[in-house]
Amino acid sequence: MTHVPHELPEEFPEHAEKIHALKGEDAHFAKLFDAYHEVNRAIHRAETNIEPTDDFHMEEMRKERLRLKDEIFGMLVG
Repeated sequence: MTHVPHELPEEFPEHAEKIHALKGEDAHFAKLFDAYHEVNRAIHRAETNIEPTDDFHMEEMRKERLRLKDEIFGMLVG
């Protein structure tokens, strides 16, 4: 199974321009974007056994990524 990171512009291609604009205009959005990127990369490293982790930690990271993604999506469509 190939593991590909879930980058935000790939998750929301229809909002790629808005993502780029908000990163520069909205400090809260930029903070969420950076947090999403950080947890997403940690998940990718764990899934590819670069930095293995236990199932509980993986589940917690995935929940955090989903929470951030939901908040980011709300800002994109709001």
